[in-house]
Amino acid sequence: MIILGVHCGHDSCATIIKDGEILADVQEERFNRNKHSSDVPINSIEYCLKAAGLDDINQVNRITVPWERLPVKLAALFGVNQGVSLKALAQNMIGRVDIGVPEPMELKPPIYKRKFYLKDPSKIKCYNHHLCHAASAYFTSNSSEPCLIFTIDGSGDNVCTGIYYGEDNRIKKLESFYKEGALGWPYSLVTEAVGWIHGDGEGKLMGLAPYGDYSECEGLLDTYFPRFEGKKLVKPSKISTPGYWEEKAALQFQIDEADEVAELVDKYGKEAVAAEAQRVLEENTLNLVEGWLAEKPVKRIAFAGGVILNVKLNQKVWYAFKDRIDEHHCFPNPGDSGQAIGSALLSYYQDREFKGSTIKSLYLGPEYSNEDIQKCLDIRKLAYRKVDDVAQEAATLLADNKIIAWFQGRMESGPRALGARSILMSPLLSENKDLINANVKFREAFRPFCPSLIIEKRDDYLVDARDERFMITSFLVQDDKKEKIPAVVHVDGSVRPQMVDKTINPRYHALINRFGELTGEYILLNTSFNVMGEAIVNTPDEAIRCFYDSGIDALVIGDFIVQKPVDG
Repeated sequence: MIILGVHCGHDSCATIIKDGEILADVQEERFNRNKHSSDVPINSIEYCLKAAGLDDINQVNRITVPWERLPVKLAALFGVNQGVSLKALAQNMIGRVDIGVPEPMELKPPIYKRKFYLKDPSKIKCYNHHLCHAASAYFTSNSSEPCLIFTIDGSGDNVCTGIYYGEDNRIKKLESFYKEGALGWPYSLVTEAVGWIHGDGEGKLMGLAPYGDYSECEGLLDTYFPRFEGKKLVKPSKISTPGYWEEKAALQFQIDEADEVAELVDKYGKEAVAAEAQRVLEENTLNLVEGWLAEKPVKRIAFAGGVILNVKLNQKVWYAFKDRIDEHHCFPNPGDSGQAIGSALLSYYQDREFKGSTIKSLYLGPEYSNEDIQKCLDIRKLAYRKVDDVAQEAATLLADNKIIAWFQGRMESGPRALGARSILMSPLLSENKDLINANVKFREAFRPFCPSLIIEKRDDYLVDARDERFMITSFLVQDDKKEKIPAVVHVDGSVRPQMVDKTINPRYHALINRFGELTGEYILLNTSFNVMGEAIVNTPDEAIRCFYDSGIDALVIGDFIVQKPVDG
């Protein structure tokens, strides 16, 4: 059984699974370079078919879509809805009715795109958006035992917050809320009010929050957030239905009440308002989880939806309930870029037994051979070295406090760099955080960085941690380590770690281990291989371009090392 999952919308993506195994998963932004691209994921589909050894989309058994209604652009691509007007496209995808296009014009793909036409349109299966989020969380967890599933997102199919019950191969909806119980939208309107992009800047708001004191503005965001007491919604949020803005093939959203919150920002400061938004988000989510655990005292909880990218929230949930549960699972690609996987797994397990399937790796994107890389370097007439042991060479550079770009193997799926497309530096000096922000990422100085550490050293660095391979939950740092790795410890004493397993990424594990042998600390500063506002690099030529357009000292790409000349 081969299933192609396709999501068209914010963070368009595609995945392909064969007999339940995820063979490939990738976001369209990695190909067209427009962050959060909402384009039809044509490049992603092509890559997934290639990864599965297929040359015709009609060879797949099923195509799944995480929307109850098939997006018109996908219908046109698959050739199942000929004669669709652009006006209908606007109504279906955006909700507008007049875009100034004469009615006779039709949405039709050009000849070279018609290779995706389906001979059997019944292969397409559409599912509820939040049910697909729930499936992504449940069907990547480690057991089929009873599980409470929470989906917290912006909005999809008129759901913003959902609670589900998973057992065996079934997922049952227990409760759902639209904007009256939305937790993501209020957080995003604060993001917009601070001056950042709704649907992109929420991570910055989370990172800024620990710098603020919410005491002077406590309660001033209560109008915009819902109030949960236990499982009950006792006060609905009061926010408008968002509008939209499209730029560089990415959809952005706008909530009118952001203007009111912007006045609070002017009065109390960004840090204080960010801290209050984080406090209210955490308080209401904890209340919701507590209420449902009282109703259904299961030993497993799982989470998905874009809000679950908030690692501080996930930390609060873990520390609050770790003594009462056996598993706290956050799907590592929880936003809409994980929806292709969610829809495909939901469809696969509808008529199959599920026994638990912990996802161990997100290295599901394109990879490039040494031959590909060397050709790219030679065309550009670059000086390089081919070495026998890149882990040792790179560890030596890092121990000498150099900034390196690390390009190895298959690209990561999802928003986190996990040692395939990463920028790395020693975490031992506090000023390294400022160096990377200012000279490499070109972003705000307060932005924190994450560490990668070998999994064997987990408890040396972290307080009451569980295994976390995907940077989806933060943990407190052991007191005796805070001053030893200051470049990756946030102002609140936490880190968002990736624990590297030798059996999953042996070359990256070897790099960190050898850095530890040289310095005594088995941990590295790790950030995504890109600059602010751009998608993570995918290809060797993109890696070279980013390397020369930033303050990176060395590019370690496959078995090759490229270094910039040192003055003097």
